[in-house]
Amino acid sequence: MSAAKSLKLLNRFTSCDIGDALVKLKVPNGGFLDGIRLFSPANNGRIIGPAVTVKMVESSDSSAPRLDKHFVDHNQEGVIMYIQQPKGLPSACWGGLMSTRAQFLGTKGVVIDGRMRDVNEHRGMKFPVFARGISILGSNTFTRASTVNEPLQFKDDLWVNPGDLLVCDDDGCVAVPLSLVDKVAELCEARAEVDEITFDKLRKGEEMGELIQTIRKDK
Repeated sequence: MSAAKSLKLLNRFTSCDIGDALVKLKVPNGGFLDGIRLFSPANNGRIIGPAVTVKMVESSDSSAPRLDKHFVDHNQEGVIMYIQQPKGLPSACWGGLMSTRAQFLGTKGVVIDGRMRDVNEHRGMKFPVFARGISILGSNTFTRASTVNEPLQFKDDLWVNPGDLLVCDDDGCVAVPLSLVDKVAELCEARAEVDEITFDKLRKGEEMGELIQTIRKDK
């Protein structure tokens, strides 16, 4: 399925909607990138687009592959760059200069399984940055990019693959395999219809417990 069609199908649903659908489809952890949150908002913090993956390694790792150009220059129009940093490092792997370049290239945002810095610079340019944490330290002497567009293991059986659809908003980030987009959209649509009915009944004073057991049962 093309990225354009995938975006059209899922653009109206939240990360929560999509995560619930992925749980039903037996995707590990519902595709939820646990621990990653929004630091720099734009358009209410919501971004959706195909992933370009980047694996960082420690600078001392001489055995890992090296890129022929800076990893930020692998960004392109409409993508979301997903970066995986080695665990436990005190440094950031993304800063204001990188957001400036990524924004020029048309990138929708960046998702970092690791740390970022220069928070106010990203906010000033209204460039969306989601990360696990922040740091005052730059990547120099700590990390370097090793590979681009290879599958990356987020946790246990949950992987982020190149081209996976990333949907990120104020609630968090979720990774959607392209092969499941149709099924996810179908489940989200059905749940949205049920939610609309449920909200209406709650506003009229009906009890939550009864609605859960009737209208929302198995949804």
